[in-house]
Amino acid sequence: MDIESRATLSKVPEVNLGFWAIKILATTLGEVGGNAVTLTLGLGYLAGTAIFGGILVLLLVAQLRSDRFHPLLYWAVITATTLAGTTLADFCDRSLGIGYLGGSLILLVSVLATLVLWKRTLGTVAVETVGTPKAEGFYWATIMFSQTLGTALGDWMADSTGLGYEGSAFLILVALAGVTALFFVTRVSRPALFWAAFVLTRPLGATLANSLDKPPASGGLGIGDITLSGLLALAMVVCVLLVPQRAGQHPAQADVA
Repeated sequence: MDIESRATLSKVPEVNLGFWAIKILATTLGEVGGNAVTLTLGLGYLAGTAIFGGILVLLLVAQLRSDRFHPLLYWAVITATTLAGTTLADFCDRSLGIGYLGGSLILLVSVLATLVLWKRTLGTVAVETVGTPKAEGFYWATIMFSQTLGTALGDWMADSTGLGYEGSAFLILVALAGVTALFFVTRVSRPALFWAAFVLTRPLGATLANSLDKPPASGGLGIGDITLSGLLALAMVVCVLLVPQRAGQHPAQADVA
């Protein structure tokens, strides 16, 4: 099948500046929304994981059954992975006592293992090929692991390294700038750069969320989780409706990772 046909059949959006803006909004909402349920409402990490995990399953089934790209459905699934990833990471890191660093390392291995298996099975991890059930399964598994990794990594950087929320966000932005530079000035695998950026935007959203909802004594602005979740959800819906989106070809072209 040629590249044009694969792009037409793709069930994921074309990757552009709007994609990354909405993705960062979604990851920020995931962190704040997860905290709103587990901490503000006091339901706990296990209950929060069960709630958001159930929502994720329902949305993912709808996404897998769909025969084309639907912006609202796609971003609803992305948001559900960030919400479930937040509560799952917090449950493992805090309730099970694995710790931020331990959880980050386990999840990093999980992301890399999924990508390796995807590459060996289908020959590429480029997202313009996500038009078959098998490719879509690998795609969403990678996203779920990366979203959960981002929570653990963001918490580790902010709380355990002394960087704080602003310092962590700045360091991640520097790393993202490096990935962007590699994209424009080198021939490094485009799929590899895409997934590196996708992983890094998750802890960026987490650290931005923490800088907004944590109390001033902890380095945040103290905005309530429920209020902030509503504002972020509204902003995200507006962006999804207004930012032009289409199922298109990923910048990776036909490159193989």
